[in-house]
Amino acid sequence: MVKAIRVHELGGPEVLKWEDVEIGEPNEGEIRVRNKAVGVNFIDVYFRKGVYKAASLPFTPGMEAAGEVTAVGPGLTGWKIGDLVAYAGNPMGSYAEEQILPANKVVPVPPSVGPVIAASIILKGMTAQFLLRRCFKVEPGHTVLVHAAAGGVGSLLCQWANAIGATVIGTVSTKEKADKAKEDGCHHVIIYNEEDFVARVNEITSGNGVNVVYDSVGKDTFLGSLACLRARGYMVNFGQSSGMPDPLPLSALAPKSLFLTRPSLMQYNATRDELLECAGEVFANIASGVLKVRVNHTYPLSEAAQAHADLESRKTSGSVVLIP
Repeated sequence: MVKAIRVHELGGPEVLKWEDVEIGEPNEGEIRVRNKAVGVNFIDVYFRKGVYKAASLPFTPGMEAAGEVTAVGPGLTGWKIGDLVAYAGNPMGSYAEEQILPANKVVPVPPSVGPVIAASIILKGMTAQFLLRRCFKVEPGHTVLVHAAAGGVGSLLCQWANAIGATVIGTVSTKEKADKAKEDGCHHVIIYNEEDFVARVNEITSGNGVNVVYDSVGKDTFLGSLACLRARGYMVNFGQSSGMPDPLPLSALAPKSLFLTRPSLMQYNATRDELLECAGEVFANIASGVLKVRVNHTYPLSEAAQAHADLESRKTSGSVVLIP
């Protein structure tokens, strides 16, 4: 038996229960991993609330972790006990002391990256990679708008886009987060509680608008984000921390020939080669100093409910990690 967080009913942070679970031995194509650090992401909140539907109840949340291989399934080569590995995405269930994982969903962690850093960045870093490099390919001279610029993914988007040579505009909720966003490479930071971000973006870009908006906020920012785009600009909505955006008539994209996409990491890392290339680029950028990971908050795994409460009340910045 190992300990894990279990959700028996959908609801607030209080539905996250610390319980004993049985995990068994890995089958063919699987490995067992003892988690050393578990990343917390807003997608975990969506599953806990039922915005995204888990396959069944009860379930163990969590989409990101790093740990040590403790058992290898029969006939599996390429992995050995003691290897440090990380994974992000499916299967859900990282809020656990140990878990069974498909070996083809796991990536090796280089010796230069510790488990806390790996767990804090593997999902968010790969999300930043596919958003910036593949969903819309940011190039030197582009202007990008990043909402929630001090958040886990937002801070990595700002650092990486700045390193590419783009002009980065970020929106945040507080002065403290504005300072962090500037440290992370934002050339212009907008505190959206204090000023209209659409008007400010218009001013910063001399009325031209931005090439791409990376919007994880959703309902509260969606229409404003569209208004910030230049002709043929890309609206990339990859989350909805404020709720689902209202339906949009297709004709609303026509005046500026805009592109709108709602991408998912799983589709962009559909093959083993895509996964390894994506994770490899993330780890390389940590090693080279392009990406600096801020693990500003750690909690015992048993206190996942508190971590969720703090995340939802916007008390956190950077990465949040649970330690089993």
